Parts: sequence; C-alpha cells; structure tokens
Amino acid sequence: MKKQQVGDSVTILVDEKNITVPAGVSVAAAVLGHIHPGETYSHPVDGSPRAPYCLMGVCFECMMEINGEPNVQSCLVTVQEGMVVRRQLESAEAK
Repeated sequence: MKKQQVGDSVTILVDEKNITVPAGVSVAAAVLGHIHPGETYSHPVDGSPRAPYCLMGVCFECMMEINGEPNVQSCLVTVQEGMVVRRQLESAEAK
C-alpha cells in the first residue's frame, strides 16, 4: 500500500456522490468541506440538523454511517480511498 503524501487526494462516496478530498483529513472534515454544515447529521431525538462541533470525539455531533457501520464518530476516522459514507439525516436511522 502506497504511503500518502502531502498534496495527495482520495475519492470517497458520500450519499452516492463521489467527492475528492485531501488525503489524511477526517471524514467529518471532508463532508464539511463539500456539504452545508447544517446538513451533516440529524439529532436522533428531535430530528434537528446537527454538524460536528468539537471535531475531537467529545460531542458526538458528527455521527455518520461509514462503510455500512452506523453511528460512527466521523471526526475520528481518516478518509480512505473508496470509502462509502452516508450522512444520518433521518432520526430513525440515527438511533
């Protein structure tokens, strides 16, 4: 496996749309850079729009489905080529 260098990029699939992002960033940062911040996650109780707040794994506002696993703190996961990400926008999915 090739070691990623500064300036490298990877392509990930976010909600069925390919986006190219810098290698080494978190999934949360990648999605925030391409999607409106208020649309990254819906709160499981009241369905209100949420966005990553702390970006260091404390607030749990960045939950996304990553490679089929729901409720993953996307700020703690580094993007990888071919990764499949789904924002959790419906309160039923975010439980």
